[in-house]
Amino acid sequence: MIDLRPNQNQIPEKGCVLLAEPFLSDPFFKRTVVLICEHNQDGSFGFVLNNYIDVSLEEVIEQFPDWENVISIGGPVKNGNLFYLHSLGDVIPNSAKVMEGLYFGGDFDVVKKNMVSGSIKASQIRFFIGYSGWSAQQLEDEIKEQSWYITHLTPKVIMNTDDKDLWKSIMKKFGPKGRMIANLPEDPGLN
Repeated sequence: MIDLRPNQNQIPEKGCVLLAEPFLSDPFFKRTVVLICEHNQDGSFGFVLNNYIDVSLEEVIEQFPDWENVISIGGPVKNGNLFYLHSLGDVIPNSAKVMEGLYFGGDFDVVKKNMVSGSIKASQIRFFIGYSGWSAQQLEDEIKEQSWYITHLTPKVIMNTDDKDLWKSIMKKFGPKGRMIANLPEDPGLN
């Protein structure tokens, strides 16, 4: 269970999830949920899980199969590129394991072929435009500044795009204090 006080001693790691502190002033990361896909001495990268856009995959990539899936803005870095998470590490060559049952990237031609054939279901792959990145020590500094809570989610929750208020839903699961935080107005002056 998460300690709902931002903990300056928490250490981010591959597969963890960041929950933005409720009054984080950065407009891009306000009340976001970010999966960390890599964290090492050179920095960190991941994807915002709860920033959806109303664009189809066919609008992003020409000659792509008709695909009913939600696309997310993964972050402000390389926002002209398409990235993906999936649960098909044994099917998609060159995938990078994020955690048990969840992978990043891999051979895009294999992804496209399997999507055309219907071998991949919408629940098995998730697309992002851009990603979130931190330089060496930047994320640790933001945690020390109490900008993020660190927790973990299952691959099933990470891959689910049905919850359009994911930040609030996760916060509410952490007892009375979490429910109180989830219900705080985005602008404290409105309280």
